[in-house]
Amino acid sequence: MATIRDVARRAGVAPSTVSYVFNGSRSISEETRRRVREAVDALGYHPRASARTLRSSRTQVLALALPRAAGLQDSVDGRFAIDVSDAANALGYDLLLSTSQDKAGGLRRVALSGLADAAVLMAVDMEDARIDVVRELAFPAALIGRPADEDALPWTDLDWEEAAALAVGELAAAGHRELVYLAPGEPEVRARRSYALRGIAGARRGARTTGAAVTVVHSLNDPGRLAHRLGALLGDRADRGAGKRPTALIVQHPSAHHHILTSMNAAGLRVPEDLTVVLIGTLPGDPSSHRLPRIELPVETLATEVTRLAVAAATALREATERGAEASTRLLAASVGQLLIRPVLLPGTDPLGSPMHRDQ
Repeated sequence: MATIRDVARRAGVAPSTVSYVFNGSRSISEETRRRVREAVDALGYHPRASARTLRSSRTQVLALALPRAAGLQDSVDGRFAIDVSDAANALGYDLLLSTSQDKAGGLRRVALSGLADAAVLMAVDMEDARIDVVRELAFPAALIGRPADEDALPWTDLDWEEAAALAVGELAAAGHRELVYLAPGEPEVRARRSYALRGIAGARRGARTTGAAVTVVHSLNDPGRLAHRLGALLGDRADRGAGKRPTALIVQHPSAHHHILTSMNAAGLRVPEDLTVVLIGTLPGDPSSHRLPRIELPVETLATEVTRLAVAAATALREATERGAEASTRLLAASVGQLLIRPVLLPGTDPLGSPMHRDQ
């Protein structure tokens, strides 16, 4: 099946130019239009569901782009899918779920399918390839995640950097001088996932600010392997001098939240007697995390806001097109909006400083 890139290559133009011919968002010379139409006819490409469809009709459907690997279960993803669905329904929209691991390709298919008015994008990378797709096709979208280019698209996110810095600061104030920061897994860091990089940056900023020693390690999805890693880091007490053993652990990786205490027990460590544990990004209402001090992920607020932003982007784009204005400028965060949510540290039944609140 021919793609828009095939059409562009045959016509000798950029893919974005082909999109502009379809959606009418820019002035294109008649010669260029002719070459594009000839390429479309020769390749049998049918832009029935191109971005032009977005402008000519409303589907009252939002797409949720939630990349995931087959067989993996993530309670955070499921919670977001439910809450975005509820927020969409409250605004009169249905929800289309796209789970393609090919982020840019999956979004391109949704945008060109004509099945949705706009998209909500999850699993946001710092330099997310889907931003270029949105720009090329002038397809409205909003992000649950804060990209490096904060002005690129509307977005909302927890301030992960501030959350990590807050956790380090509170533990340091309670007397902890040696801390371990259990960050997201190495694959997420290599992919430059926004929340992972920002959390690590916050932990390191907290270390610089407080003077505490913070060792950053990566989490593992397997509880047994994680227990072995934590035991090697925290359990060899005989080999450490007084004051050298880490007395606090900060856990950012969502997949580790529900089994962190099990992993600690398997490593021979008692919480909080041997170690104070603080969680970052837990699900609100999760009883398994209430024992521990935590910074919750405001899922409902994030889902409601990102849905509103996606609908607002679709409305702004439609209105700009009707006025003959430049469409792509109506998709920017400066035009539609963004929301960065400050973290709040909630107390657990295990306090931050007791019994570890003492000079080590």
